[in-house]
Amino acid sequence: MGCCQSLCPDEQNPLRKDGAQPPQPAQTHRGGATTAAGLDNGGDGGGIPFFSEFSFADLKAATNNFSSDNIVSESGEKAPNLVYKGRLQNRRWIAVKKFTKMAWPHPKQFAEEAWGVGKLRHNRLANLIGYCCDGDERLLVAEFMPNDTLAKHLFHWENQTIEWAMRLRVGYYIAEALDYCSTEGLPLYHDLNAYRVLFDEDGDPRLSCFGLMKNSRDGRVTPESVTYSFGTVLLDLLSGKHIPPSHALDMIRGKNIIQLMDSHLEGKFSTEEATVVVELASQCLQYEPRERPNTKDLVATLAPLQTKSEVASCIMLGIKKQEEAPSTPQKPLSPLGEACSRLDLTAIHQILVMAHYRDDEGTNELSFQEWTQQIKDMLDARKRGDQAFREKDFKTAIDCYSQFVDVGTMVSPTVFGRRSLCYLLCDQPDAALRDAMQAQCVYPDWPTAFYMQSVALAKLNMNTDAADMMNEAAQLEEKRQRGGKGS
Repeated sequence: MGCCQSLCPDEQNPLRKDGAQPPQPAQTHRGGATTAAGLDNGGDGGGIPFFSEFSFADLKAATNNFSSDNIVSESGEKAPNLVYKGRLQNRRWIAVKKFTKMAWPHPKQFAEEAWGVGKLRHNRLANLIGYCCDGDERLLVAEFMPNDTLAKHLFHWENQTIEWAMRLRVGYYIAEALDYCSTEGLPLYHDLNAYRVLFDEDGDPRLSCFGLMKNSRDGRVTPESVTYSFGTVLLDLLSGKHIPPSHALDMIRGKNIIQLMDSHLEGKFSTEEATVVVELASQCLQYEPRERPNTKDLVATLAPLQTKSEVASCIMLGIKKQEEAPSTPQKPLSPLGEACSRLDLTAIHQILVMAHYRDDEGTNELSFQEWTQQIKDMLDARKRGDQAFREKDFKTAIDCYSQFVDVGTMVSPTVFGRRSLCYLLCDQPDAALRDAMQAQCVYPDWPTAFYMQSVALAKLNMNTDAADMMNEAAQLEEKRQRGGKGS
């Protein structure tokens, strides 16, 4: 139940087993790239965690022991390197790519390559958030995109085909992704095709980060060959099916544009716009690499064709967007639950002040010998933190509580809960979530820990997870009222 873990990957700074050097903190980029704090300002809105190293045990647990039921690779179990859907203990959904034993024989090379890709942050990418290099195991961890691939929506659709305006958006967004990667020094994308284009929870198309990793079997990849591959994706968008580039070029030269177009569009497209896309595809597929456009040319050509920017991708794609607000439990909530459901931080503060440390009973038993000066200093730091907390000096409270926590001799769920609220009041929901999770680790059945996680998740716009956590907190509270610990 819940999302307890002793140390989140996001907050680790491990001694690197593989010898690779982590990159410098990310700088702010255009189009929804990270700030120095490591969280995304665009894209999923929920914030992208720092790139980090995961243990194999973490990923094994997240994917239910790499269950075949969790495989999301298009080719299923037949794919050489499988991709699994998983969920971390902090409730974030992830995609885990598991390589065959010999795909990356040298751990340092794999780690350095992963760190290079992991520094990228953009809302046109399904971003890489971590990796695992444990013994012979080689795995990549990325943001999970819940709405399938472009290949699925183009070639294997069930209810509706992709409308013309959405196809133009896909081409434009992927061009932006390639241009961002090129600008950031990673211009080579391996095996670009319709299976590499994924749709996020909002229905927006994103480019899989997995294709940015080198693969010795791909042969020689150049920026020009990436452009050629982009041309084949444009052909897919135009025709709705796989067409050999040579055959498509023959149709283009014969000016058989209508014959090239997807019949499932039923003529609902602009001939002028289609002509522009056909011409761009033709340029991308030129035999001479130097005659192909660069990524900035791709963006510049496709940008003026975006005519329905006010319509959400999920609507054009015909999918349901995740519910915007968390639903509250059916049974009446406690005052703390009510305050958390309203995201009323002032009311939460008053309740936590009144609760004092009654829920810490039994979490620490100190012998007489353990009453050292260090313990006295630690308790004094907590006392100063409590005073600052009561006086609403939340930055000072964070500092004092951190002194208490850093000593590590005593653990207090209340301190973690209070510091979590302080972080929320200082507009640091990611840190608040980590503290609420730590409070749960100390006291696994403490409703306050779950309530605080719910608030932090809601502040991170992870509304579905926030609703789940709110319900778990309410259930624990009901259980306590029926005779559990506390009142």
